[in-house]
Parts: sequence; structure tokens; C-alpha cells
Amino acid sequence: MKTDYRYRNPYPLGAHVEGEEIRFSFVSRAPEAGSRGILLYDRKTCRRLDKLPFFEEERIGNIYCKRVSGIEPAAVTYQFYEDGCAFPDEHAGEIVGNTPYGKERTQAELRAGILTEDFDWGDDRRPRLPYERMVCYCLHVRGFTKHVSARVRNRGTFMGIAEKIPYLKEIGVTTLELQPAYEFLELSGTEAQSESPSMQAVLAGGTAEDKKINYWGYKKGYYYAPKASYAASDKPAEELKELIRQLHANGMELVMQFYFPNEVRQSEISDILRFWVLEYHVDGFHLLGENLSAEHIAADALLADTKLWYYRFDGDGVYGGNGRPQYPHIAEYNDSWMYDMRRFLKGDENMLSSMLYHMRHIPERAGCIHYLTNYYGFTLADLFSYDVKHNQANGEDNRDGSDYNCSWNCGEEGPTRKTRVKKLRQKQMKNAMCLLLLSQSTPLIFMGDEFGNSQKGNNNPYCQDNAVAWLDWTFLDKNRGLFEFWKMLAAFRREHPILRPSRELRLMDYAACGYPDLSYHGQSAWKPRTEGYFRYIGQMYCGKYARTDEQGEDDFLYVAMNMHWEQHQLALPKLPRGMRWEPVFSTEEDGEETQESGSELLRSVPPRSISVFRSADTDVRTREKGRAKTRAGADFRKDAVWV
Repeated sequence: MKTDYRYRNPYPLGAHVEGEEIRFSFVSRAPEAGSRGILLYDRKTCRRLDKLPFFEEERIGNIYCKRVSGIEPAAVTYQFYEDGCAFPDEHAGEIVGNTPYGKERTQAELRAGILTEDFDWGDDRRPRLPYERMVCYCLHVRGFTKHVSARVRNRGTFMGIAEKIPYLKEIGVTTLELQPAYEFLELSGTEAQSESPSMQAVLAGGTAEDKKINYWGYKKGYYYAPKASYAASDKPAEELKELIRQLHANGMELVMQFYFPNEVRQSEISDILRFWVLEYHVDGFHLLGENLSAEHIAADALLADTKLWYYRFDGDGVYGGNGRPQYPHIAEYNDSWMYDMRRFLKGDENMLSSMLYHMRHIPERAGCIHYLTNYYGFTLADLFSYDVKHNQANGEDNRDGSDYNCSWNCGEEGPTRKTRVKKLRQKQMKNAMCLLLLSQSTPLIFMGDEFGNSQKGNNNPYCQDNAVAWLDWTFLDKNRGLFEFWKMLAAFRREHPILRPSRELRLMDYAACGYPDLSYHGQSAWKPRTEGYFRYIGQMYCGKYARTDEQGEDDFLYVAMNMHWEQHQLALPKLPRGMRWEPVFSTEEDGEETQESGSELLRSVPPRSISVFRSADTDVRTREKGRAKTRAGADFRKDAVWV
């Protein structure tokens, strides 16, 4: 084995094949250490093959770089050592020894692999979807298909997700958000707490002696390597690339979550993100962690068309004074929409103005990801089934997880046989879906919420690698009506660009067409009431401010919302000559009354319900054509909404 000690460029860090040699670059953890080097192992037997020390002449700053020949990259693994302590390479593209899932290991048991496969991307291209065209779906790689009811060949893996791509397209999803899918030790004791309240719930653990599984993975990890136990084969890098390639072929995107605790250097974060863009063609990143230099990361030239999500962004810090960018790639991602909308759905006072703001809010030079549920907190079904968390299974006497849920059990805690309660819960879930998909920013749903999956009231299943956190696909058949309602809503959003503008609607008639782009209405048209005790309002969208895919004007749409526990009347304004209002769908299973009042159409809106109307031509032939266009929605009203 011949070693070349000549001065070399140490970047990129880690181990990389360069011609007939392998270049090892290592950042010293302890510059004062007496010895450091490389340990080589046989990949199959784990037998140590060689110990190669670093020499002083191989140091550049605190980086040691050595080029070694005579090694078959696919046949070996390696570790670095420093002052007698061996550990895997933090910059390795593959970590060996962390499978199967859920077995306790130390760093000394892990070794790094040297990636050699040359993946054929073909003509792969990232879709670069604008935020107004996206519907996001947050999922846990293992939990999404690990349950036997998932009916996939490769359960709990990247390939398991790939098998579900037709399903995801069916429900209108364009963008997947993966919980941490980089390598981490899932069973290694209690992890450090974060300063963020939401991340405290994510990382909540027990005593130092506990050895709970870290099912979620929000901890410092091996950021350059996909998680090996999330692969169906021994080639996790190839499987993740294949998943991304298939997503792109279907016009879909993949956004990865990365949690960076304070100990991770800011300079390292951009390097990590660039690596995943170049090596894996990843479409975006959801950045998690306190005190990240988000604007600095977002201003990176290579990431200019890569989606970046964080709690908040300063658009001026990213784009300077250059106005609105052609492709805004940043988006705010925080809980403000979630909590205000939950309170509105409950019928709390003083929430109407906040709800209206959130439904139209789009930052001037960024996107906005809004959600009602997420990986932390209650699922959608549990949000309307439990008043309080039920985390006893976590082994912490129900002390972990958030106590502030803004949930409502609809009259009885947990499972019930009462028809009245079950109907109300179904209606509330449909109301929630309406708020998600009728709001103008970018909607995100957590896996299984489209068919009412339950986690049995556990709002912090961070350590539950079992049926509590795994998605139970049997709920799809149990809640078929809810599932069909979600699909109809997603299709309705796609068909009406006025519901998903690229910029915030202005509440003005700036097109001089006689109607503002968005207007609010109460018991009288054009006269909304938003005092604290009001819980109902009508919103009219003027389709003249949006173009359909056929380049025609969109319809007028009217959304009647009543979260009061009593029925109220709302007025639908007069439409242009030759047009009339036509009901599209409602979350209420009982009939609604309509009556004329001068030039206005008054609609009685049942308690805790949302109804949607669209403009239709009064000409019989045109009206029949419009009915055919919306036949799916009409059939659904007849067959499925009222289940």
C-alpha cells in the first residue's frame, strides 16, 4: 500500500475517490492531540486492515489531508482516530453499522463507507414549483409505510415512499417534506434540549438513565449520509436518489428537514445543504434549530433556486433592495397560522380578524407554509377528539409534550359511540380541510390527516416506534367520506387560481372591473362584521383577477363560514349580468335555506359549517357546460359529503 504525502487541496472534506487514489481529509477535534490518523477495515468481516497516521506535513490549518493508493473503495470502511479515540467520519456519504433500526450503538461501533456508485440521473430536472402551485405533505420515512396496512413491498423505507407516489398524486400532493432522513443514532440516551418551545416538545425526554428510541431524529447527526435503516437494501444513497428521481419524473418535489443544534458551526451548514443539492438533487430544506443565520444561508448563490423554510426570514437580508425576485425561494414556517385557526374552529371569541388575515397573508418576497397539524402535536382526528394530551405511553407521567393544543373533543374525550359526537368531529375535520386548502398561502398536511389517522391522543410520540406513530392505513376505508372530501377540495383548489395567487390579494378593484379581488360580507353584502363576538363571515373572490389553465377568467367564488354554534344568514352579493350563484359543496349534511332579498341572495349557514358557491352562467347551454365541468364536485355533494 503506497501513501502519497504531498501537499493537496483538502476540500471537500471526508473520503473521496480521485483517480486511482482515495483522498482522506479530516478536521482535528483537538489540535493539541499527540496522534491522529485513519483506521481501515474490511467491509464484509469488519477486520481491521491498516492504521495510517497523519503527519505534520499533511496539515493545513486544523485539517489533515492524505492521499492513499492501493485500496478498493467498495471493499473497505474507515474511521478516524485522535489520541486513542476512534470515531466515524462526520463528512462521510455513508455510515455503516447502524442497522438494523433501533439497536443501541456508540460512535466507536460505526464506520464510514466510501461512495463509489455513479447514479444515472438521466434527464432528471427539479420541478422548481412556485409556492402557489404547491400542496405539501409532511411524513416520517419509517412511519409512513411501516404499518402492515400500508401494503407495500418495502415497508418503512425510501422505496416504500416511492411505491406510494401514485397515491400521493391522487390526493393532490406536489411536495414531500421528510422528517430527518440523514443518519443519526436512534437509541443513544437522552438528547439535549432546544430553546425553542416547539423543539422542546420535539426533543422532550426522560432521565439521563433512559434509553428511549429517538424515533424522530431531531439531534446532531451525520449530515452527509442518508439513514441506512431507511433503505430496503444496503445502498441507502442509491435508494434515496431513486426516490427523488421518481418524484421529479412525476412533477413532484422533496424537501428535507435538517435540525442543527447550536454546536454545529454556521459555516458548515451551507456546505451540507450544497452537498445535498448537488449530490441528491434535493428541492429544498426545512431548517430547524435556534440562532441559525438563515438570511446568510438563503443568500448563497448555489441555493438561489432551492426552497428554504425557516421560522422567519428577513427578505431584505436575502434579496437586498432589488424588489420581488423572479423565483422567491424562501418561506416562513411557524405556528402562528395553526393556533389562530384552531381557535377559530373551536368558536373562540376575537378570532375572526386573525382568521381573515391568515387566509390571505402571503409575504411580499417569500412564501408562507401554513398547516393545522404537524409531526408535533395532535393529528387532525385527535384535534377534535381530545381536550388534553394522553402521552402516558411515553413513560414520563404525561409531563412531556405541549399543554397548549387549542383542541376540542366535541363533547366526549377519546373514542365514542355517540352518533352526534362522531358527526360533529367529521364536520370539524372537513371545516379544517377547507381552511387549509382555501387559504391563499401554501398548505401543508401531516401524513394520514387526509383520512383521519389517530395517534390515540399522544401529542408527542417522539419515542414511539410502533402503531402509535406508524400511519394506520385502515383509517382510509373507515373514513372514506373524509378522504374523498380532501381529494375534491384539492382538485377544487387546482382548478381555481384565484384561491392560490402568487401575491397577497389587495382587497381593491385595481383592475377597474367593478369588483375587488377579495371582499368580505356579512348579513348584508359588502358590510362585514368582525367584532369579537362574531364568528361568521362571507368571502368573495373575483375570478377576473386570475387566469385558468385555459387562459380564461376564473369564476367568482364565495366562501360562507360560520363557526358559531347557532345558524346565521349571510348575503351573497349580486353578480354581473347573466350570472348567478351555484352551490358547490358544504361541510354540513343538513339542507340549507336560500331566499332573495332585493338584489342580494341570503343564505342560511348552519352552525359550525363552511359552504362554497361559484358563479354560473344563466344561459341554459352554458350552464349545462359548467355543470359538466364540476360534475365531480356535484356528484360528491350527492354521494359523499354527507356521510
